[in-house]
Amino acid sequence: MNNYKNPWDKRLADAGVVEKTAYVGEVNFNYAEGPDNGPALLLLHAQLLDWYTYSEALPELSKHFHVFAVDYPGHGKTTYPDDYPMTANQIGNDLANFIESVIQEPAYVTGNSSGGLLTTWLAANKPDLVKAIVLEDPPLFSSEYPEIKQTIAYRSFTTSYNALQTGYHNDFLGYWLESSKTFFTNHVGPFSEPIIAFAVNCYRDANPGEPVEIVYLPPVVREMIRGLNYYDPRFGSAFYEGTWNEGFDHTEALQKIQCPALLVQANFEILDSGILDGAMSQEHADKAVSLIPNVKYMKVDSSHVVNLEHPDEFAKILEDFFLED
Repeated sequence: MNNYKNPWDKRLADAGVVEKTAYVGEVNFNYAEGPDNGPALLLLHAQLLDWYTYSEALPELSKHFHVFAVDYPGHGKTTYPDDYPMTANQIGNDLANFIESVIQEPAYVTGNSSGGLLTTWLAANKPDLVKAIVLEDPPLFSSEYPEIKQTIAYRSFTTSYNALQTGYHNDFLGYWLESSKTFFTNHVGPFSEPIIAFAVNCYRDANPGEPVEIVYLPPVVREMIRGLNYYDPRFGSAFYEGTWNEGFDHTEALQKIQCPALLVQANFEILDSGILDGAMSQEHADKAVSLIPNVKYMKVDSSHVVNLEHPDEFAKILEDFFLED
């Protein structure tokens, strides 16, 4: 198990998807690029994850698009200066520069969760670079203050903030494992955290510098472990402190979007405590639809990361929307 390699590595290679890096200004972007089989498609993963969350959808998407799945700053193997501002405006501008210098043509863009917020930013602020967008369960309005405090995601942002305050020894995955016993009890099973922590340490020892692959975990948890191995808690802390959205008002941004847009909403629940367990309530989704001038709406029976839980359905959604006559 300590030498396990994800079988999708070979399937991605067979599809012509290659991991690359490119310096754009002060950011060295890590990304996966497929063959030039159609229009450019930029994919922006959820917070805590990395580009590999799209691995099971990329072979199909690569048949119809020229795919670019990017680790945006704070995630994956993308690197940047130590004082890099973790804000939508900074990351959005750098992603726009990535489109201009690497993709070199206007692109279709889709993003999940925080990636959906960045997709919104791009469509609103760089319309010449964006042909159409699919917003995959983005936390519109719910990640703005004061509503962010009434979301289950606020726990994760608090963990990021606390890690920076108490010192996490540049090992956020280890810190998160120790701080998230309830998460593992709910998503894996009782007393699973020490077993997973042991497996992570063994895998790291056997595969230094490689993505962490723990084969027996549920897919979303497995990808979170992989993503958290690289994650910069300054990204989550910026949500906790409210600085991530500075200069990025969700209402104003949605009203500025002129390109065709599809809002995909996944399942959510309002807990007895009033906390939102999910990215958007129905009220949030309805408000977003009312603000975007040229929008379609779709509700899917899925958890938050649709592209990971239902990769075939996700690929079909993109193909049907972006490639419709």
